[in-house]
Amino acid sequence: MVVSIFGIALSGIWLLIAAAVAIFVVWKLGKLVLKIVFGVIANTILGFISLFLANSIFGFSIPFSLPVIVSTALFGLGGVGTIIILQLFGITV
Repeated sequence: MVVSIFGIALSGIWLLIAAAVAIFVVWKLGKLVLKIVFGVIANTILGFISLFLANSIFGFSIPFSLPVIVSTALFGLGGVGTIIILQLFGITV
């Protein structure tokens, strides 16, 4: 059996090697994407928990506005820390 991929005729063992390489590449890219997605989700959850704790325990009055939500979702604890520092200097976000 001959299969043509990108104009190159593959048969036999070369077809198996091409399939193995394609599966390997898809596997590695999938693992990388999942790692990034789970990292962003963890940052978001920790950021919103710390923002809630900063408002309720420490008495900050940080509103849940669009810039606060976006920076907390993207940067997690670092975003919340920056927002708290800005709040301490009197800059409302």
